[in-house]
Amino acid sequence: MTTPRSDALVFFGATGDLAYKQIFPALQALIRRGHLDAPIIGVASSPWSLDQLKARAKDSLEKHGGLDPAAFGKLESQLRYVAGDYGEAATFATLRKMLGAAQRPLHYLAVPPSQFTAVAEGLAKSGCAKDARVVVEKPFGRDLASAQELNRILGRFFPEPAVFRIDHFLGKEPVQNLIYFRFANPSVEAVWNERHVESVQITMAESFGVAGRGKFYESAGAIRDVVQNHMLEVIACLAMECPAGNDHEARRDERGRLLGAIRTLGPADVVRGQFRGYPSEPGVAPDSRVETFAALRFHIDNERWNGVPFHVRVGKRLPVTATEALVRFKHPPRPVLDETALSSDAYYRFRLSSEVAMSIGLMVKKPGERMVGEGIELLAHHQTSDAMAPYERLLGDAMQGDASLFAREDAVEASWRVVDPVLGNATPLYDYEPNTWGPPEVERRLTPPGGWHDPQPKEAEA
Repeated sequence: MTTPRSDALVFFGATGDLAYKQIFPALQALIRRGHLDAPIIGVASSPWSLDQLKARAKDSLEKHGGLDPAAFGKLESQLRYVAGDYGEAATFATLRKMLGAAQRPLHYLAVPPSQFTAVAEGLAKSGCAKDARVVVEKPFGRDLASAQELNRILGRFFPEPAVFRIDHFLGKEPVQNLIYFRFANPSVEAVWNERHVESVQITMAESFGVAGRGKFYESAGAIRDVVQNHMLEVIACLAMECPAGNDHEARRDERGRLLGAIRTLGPADVVRGQFRGYPSEPGVAPDSRVETFAALRFHIDNERWNGVPFHVRVGKRLPVTATEALVRFKHPPRPVLDETALSSDAYYRFRLSSEVAMSIGLMVKKPGERMVGEGIELLAHHQTSDAMAPYERLLGDAMQGDASLFAREDAVEASWRVVDPVLGNATPLYDYEPNTWGPPEVERRLTPPGGWHDPQPKEAEA
């Protein structure tokens, strides 16, 4: 179904860190591709001039992705600025005037959730919300109850089809490849079920610490920061059923249905850890009990995945920075083979980094008289210098009204329902040494069948 394209882009929080690191580079990229030819209006409380905002944009591009003189020149010509308090009607009256003839604006709320109500109400009262779309940044709440309240607030001012909840992980090319790889290859889909799959594991490792964001991390922790959103979205991409159609709601239907089938976590499914030295980070409480590491075991209660464990491991100050998903297959019971291994070296491994990288693990016979084997790995890379960055892809989709890669209300609430009982200090916290794979308790309690696969610093050259 074709939807009308937004005819203006408004981004609140224009002087903030997210705009500096992500939004300005995405805007320049969209303009360079010819995908953004509309007024761009930044809104923030900082009493800046338009020239100051343009200087900020230029500095952003010089440090994050590179300045394209032609595209930046056009960005400057399209850029406007409204300075004002989000709680003041005058701010939104100025915005409405600056929108001019635009009738279908896209409002991007790159602001904390605590400010959603003021911005949404101001947009509605000024007439700026009429026929508009709104993009909101994560976190979508801190737990199930607060997520439901945020959804209720947004629903007062915007219909659900006009709300785009952005999770940049869904905009990553390798994450999209998970879906394409599954449904484009019949030989893969035929074995993508509990009869053949022994376990699934996903690791999101970061070798750095909180990188000066201690105050933020104290309010979040690993489970809120990346498990409830990024990791559960990856599980949905790996495990959902094939959408019935090509429209964006069909894909969101299946992601939401899969998330709804994930069993709510209990204490036995979680090991939390904190790297030694975290409490001395700036902005962190000396007696902090916030996790910088989490290992979790999920179960999906449906016919396809009944009995297959999905293990997730996330953390900071781990040995490498890498995100990988590994689907391990069961060892086939074949009498002709002279071995009875409990776990096979047959797997698919996906590196979810800047390039699309996929490995296939296979068993081959060792030379000799006996029918015994060894594992080998076939590695394939696919990288392009012109791939869309996640924010470019997602902002472009939102302008077009394509919600395929955005979280829907039901999916957000389903994700919080899964993790809600283990948030905060519901489970013990264990120390771990930096540059290790988390606390020893993980190996004792939450090791996947066949063991954890530890990502390597860099893939071998294809």
